[in-house]
Amino acid sequence: MRPAILVLACLACQAQNALTPEERNAGWVLLFDGKTMQAWDDPRTKTPPGDSWTLEDGCIKACAKPRIGEDLISRETFLDFELVFDWRISPRGNSGVKYRIQDHTFVYEVPGVRKFERQVDYALAHRLTERPAKGYDYVIACEYQVIDAKDPASKGASGALYDLIGPSVAAAKPVGQFNHSRALLKGNRVEHWLNGTKVVDTDLGDPAIAAGRAQRWGTESPVYRMLTKQPRRDCPLSLQNHNDGAWFRNIKIRRLQK
Repeated sequence: MRPAILVLACLACQAQNALTPEERNAGWVLLFDGKTMQAWDDPRTKTPPGDSWTLEDGCIKACAKPRIGEDLISRETFLDFELVFDWRISPRGNSGVKYRIQDHTFVYEVPGVRKFERQVDYALAHRLTERPAKGYDYVIACEYQVIDAKDPASKGASGALYDLIGPSVAAAKPVGQFNHSRALLKGNRVEHWLNGTKVVDTDLGDPAIAAGRAQRWGTESPVYRMLTKQPRRDCPLSLQNHNDGAWFRNIKIRRLQK
């Protein structure tokens, strides 16, 4: 490799998972340094240890088919913010980034209860007292969808406010390539950007949002009440493990003025 090309390659490598002086001055915080999970509540350090997340090639990686399925939850909490991150997804993979997290609980099989939403309701009312050796920890929150979707304009496509508002245009790159995402939350105003294009612009207090929550969860569900009341408080973020491989890097956040 020629020296000039080698220098450029090294500079490109150094630019990953780092803040520029301009970003630091603007108040950006780095949530992943490319080497550790120190900004996150690392499940690998728990008992029993989690197997949903690892580090690979300068990325935080969601592992496929883990024994304990769980999101990676940030140590810090945030109120209003601007978040940017890069991601790529495995073929037919599914993941996401969750914000304004209200709660999370391990979901387990309940005799006679087949629907996932009712299992979540039951798990919230009958929480496990110990961390299980196998299971799925469900995070109740808003979600920026990350997925290899068949329909790039559906409510479950990349960039969507999951299950509620699909992206206005198909902006995701082909599966396997890295995408750049941006999420902006101020009060109830939400914007989702994907590869430089705004794909969602909405208000979480919109009655249509509540109607969408009701359609999925039912108005008697504690999840519905949590997601529609949406207490405006500092909340962690999470990277979702949805049983598929997904990679995240260059995760940066900037708190916005109240």
